[in-house]
Amino acid sequence: MNHKSGFVNIIGSPNVGKSTLMNSLVGEKLSIITKKPQTTRHRILGIINRSNFQIIFSDTPGMIDPVYPMQKIMMQYIEKSLEDADIILLTTEIGKIEDISIFNYIKKKNKNVPIIILINKIDKIGSLYIENTLYDAVNYWHKLFPFSEILPISALKKMNQDLLMNKIISLLSEHPPYYPKTYLSDKSERFFVNEIIREKIFFLYKKEIPYSVEVHTKLFKIQNAFIYILSYIYVEKDSQKGILIGKKGNAINKLKFISIKSIEFFLKKKIKLKFYVKVCKNWRYDYKILKYFGY
Repeated sequence: MNHKSGFVNIIGSPNVGKSTLMNSLVGEKLSIITKKPQTTRHRILGIINRSNFQIIFSDTPGMIDPVYPMQKIMMQYIEKSLEDADIILLTTEIGKIEDISIFNYIKKKNKNVPIIILINKIDKIGSLYIENTLYDAVNYWHKLFPFSEILPISALKKMNQDLLMNKIISLLSEHPPYYPKTYLSDKSERFFVNEIIREKIFFLYKKEIPYSVEVHTKLFKIQNAFIYILSYIYVEKDSQKGILIGKKGNAINKLKFISIKSIEFFLKKKIKLKFYVKVCKNWRYDYKILKYFGY
């Protein structure tokens, strides 16, 4: 039996639904999802395995003009995704005004790689206006990418997902699996623990707190019926540490409670979770510290 494999990399601006799309396609929640932009910081692979194909989806940070070192590293993940892509899912949002220079860069970088333009979030549009709005959006993207297929989708509602999957499979080349067929991702369980906790921080805290936080799990030990997890939560300022902990520890206890529920659901095992909150000043600007955190 002929076997197909390939890297299908999801590229786009912040908050257009890239993580929702990959989770929906893979059928597992691998990338964290919030309503706030620039939630994804790493390149995360989600792998679909079938008897005759393996699709390696890649979720990437939103494309921005980087300012500080962490953002520069995030953009390097996108650069790598553009280099090793077999198919690019260029994801945009209906009604969103995009930075054209970014997409011109993608065209220049990937002359021989198939690009599928995905116009996401079409479920948000009222039925009376969807036809004209979609017509305008398709024309807009056709002018920018005249040789690319354009597909309106809703990652949240899984609209046109079967069409997208069929198109991806048709474009894949014959190749043995890149990863063992049992793999769901290239990331470790510790990584996903970090991401789940960070997602809950985005959910519970406001303003600069979620963007100033990094989570680093130092202990992940399976013993008897439990997994014992020790995670350090790093902030940039003493004042942020106080906000994260809250009065009499109320905020951090709430974070711990909702984190445990989600981690147990993901790992399918009971856990014992402990937090330490530490100040690591300006960690987003220090390449040495960023490397320690896994960037």
